[in-house]
Amino acid sequence: MPSSASEPYDLAVIGAGAAGLASAAAAARHGLSVALLDASGQPGGQYFRHPAPAAGARRPQALHHDWSAFARLRRGLTADGIDHLTFHHVWSVTRDSDGLWSAHALTGTDGDGDRPARVRARAILLATGAVERQLPFPGWTLPGVVGAGGAQAMLKSGLVLPGRRIVVAGSGPLLLAVASSLAGAGADVPVVVEASGYLGYARHPRALATNPHKLLEAAVHGSALLRHRVALRTRSAVTEVHGTDRVEAVTVSRLDRHWRPVPGAGRRIACDALAVGHGLIPQTELVTGLGCAMRRTPDGTYALALDDLQETSVAGLWAAGETGGIGGWQLACTEGELAGIAVAARLRGEPALTGTTRVRKLRRRRGRMRAFAAAMAAAHSPAAGWSDWLTDDTDVCRCEEVTVGRIHEAVTCFGAHDARTVKLLTRAGMGWCQGRMCATAVACLAAGGTARGTVPPSAERRPLAVPVPLGVLSALDDPPSTEESTD
Repeated sequence: MPSSASEPYDLAVIGAGAAGLASAAAAARHGLSVALLDASGQPGGQYFRHPAPAAGARRPQALHHDWSAFARLRRGLTADGIDHLTFHHVWSVTRDSDGLWSAHALTGTDGDGDRPARVRARAILLATGAVERQLPFPGWTLPGVVGAGGAQAMLKSGLVLPGRRIVVAGSGPLLLAVASSLAGAGADVPVVVEASGYLGYARHPRALATNPHKLLEAAVHGSALLRHRVALRTRSAVTEVHGTDRVEAVTVSRLDRHWRPVPGAGRRIACDALAVGHGLIPQTELVTGLGCAMRRTPDGTYALALDDLQETSVAGLWAAGETGGIGGWQLACTEGELAGIAVAARLRGEPALTGTTRVRKLRRRRGRMRAFAAAMAAAHSPAAGWSDWLTDDTDVCRCEEVTVGRIHEAVTCFGAHDARTVKLLTRAGMGWCQGRMCATAVACLAAGGTARGTVPPSAERRPLAVPVPLGVLSALDDPPSTEESTD
């Protein structure tokens, strides 16, 4: 930590998942003072989420395939110079007139603490991970429908299941991990429903050959599914959920190559829960407002554009892990260490640190895994036909109860051609989640009604990353300090 309370940290890392832990440890090993801010009370992020000690779990490692790797990352927190600031919900990052950065955060378990904080640092490293992408379908608002990642989070942190008989559906490799975890914990998982196929990977033989650990990972999950007698249906999707007060069954439909349901190919499957997700979206809200350049990924999302040493297009602002594109925890660790070394080289004025054998090895490893990530994104990219699942009365925006019909009306009757205009006309995306659940669907439906066809949503630009009380905003001033209350 800094030598005095009035001194800024060298580096503030936002996010204590795999990328954040690796970057903080690397920077501290090279002599930097580091603040590691995270909204959770425990390190690990979404992938290494685990029960709080109060839950009394005797074997938390039973829910992970890579617990030893997490144990190594967690031991890195003991490095000199790291201050792990738990329950810090960062809502904005700003650059001050003196050239230093400020990370503004609410504190407390749910951001309701009495002492909002501002952490000052010479550099910022963003490791905020990703959120799930959801595509709507009739019945998706019924109780018992949860995100695929959300179901896994319930199990890892709360040791609970969303139901007894759970269908897992959507697209992407996360589904296999979720299904094997749920089945291993005692749930009856009748089927995993994958909207894409796996043959798309075959178009990238070099990416497969240079990432054998990914094949091993798939084999582990595949074996688990076989052991628990979980069926796998590719080129299929859950196109309707049935029930009155909660999920009672789902309709699984076979899809054509454009993700359009094949007429007459639906099959009803009884269940009391559905875990569904259609991939992940990089969480970049904190920095897009600062003007960082973005890049479009093969699955239609937007990620931060980064240079060879993980720096964004804004000097002094680095990123690692899913913020630069979805790729998994091992890629996040590699990029985190690389970014931590790069920041140390810049701040200590020792560019030779970035020319070491270790850095060259990290860059090669990152290149291999990024190539696989691109192949994975292309293989599971949603196709335009998913909107054929919808009916006019299907809710798209859950918070404001905006239906498909109202969005179509905005497009065809009032000339809305983008998500922002639809939002102004219908209130879609103006509720509690601020469009985090529906933005993708709204943008695709808006574009689908024009001659331009279906396009992904534009990059998000939010001045505030989390809800902030007005009292916190009104109390903002410019007193420089390392970490201080702003009330």
